[in-house]
Amino acid sequence: MSHENPSQKAPTTAEEWDERYGTADLWSGEPNQTLTTVVADLAPGTVLDVGCGEGADAVWLARRGWSVTALDVSRVAVERARARAEAAGVAVTWLVQGFGEAETGQFDLVSVQYPAIPRGGDEHVEEALERAVAPGGRLLFVHHDMDQAPHGYDTQDYVMPQHVLAHLTGQGWEIERDEVRERHVPGGAGAGHSRDRVVLARKV
Repeated sequence: MSHENPSQKAPTTAEEWDERYGTADLWSGEPNQTLTTVVADLAPGTVLDVGCGEGADAVWLARRGWSVTALDVSRVAVERARARAEAAGVAVTWLVQGFGEAETGQFDLVSVQYPAIPRGGDEHVEEALERAVAPGGRLLFVHHDMDQAPHGYDTQDYVMPQHVLAHLTGQGWEIERDEVRERHVPGGAGAGHSRDRVVLARKV
């Protein structure tokens, strides 16, 4: 998960993420607002939390009856998330790995919140996301609205909502949401962002 200021370069390796997480709690400690809004209307099932960070989303989902698999490249983040889940008394399957490094099955919901996933010259990440969703399941992809990203930040370097949307359109998916939402986060590394781009799609 990445709420980085868009003028800053996000870490690119597990070691760099470990260093970033090792300094202090990075995020607000609260589940992401779009996730809680969207998932409130869904029946619990299996969910993959991609880039789980310190685990706020995973714990929130598990408390509401979801069977949660959560992954992050940072061992420090996952250890912190595991401790959060144990304190909350919920079970989560934790994986220390990058998305696409190993097949993890298919899920009723794949949640990708503010990822910092480098984008190569092909669509392998988008294809991996597509494979991870079970028939009838949903992909929720949320990132900061970067229409006014500062000079020097190239959104083409990372997988963004527009890339996911372009990949899924016309490929047997129903686009349920493609919108910009206001967000209000008082603390944590993402407090400076006020709008999110949200894509919610169902595999039909």
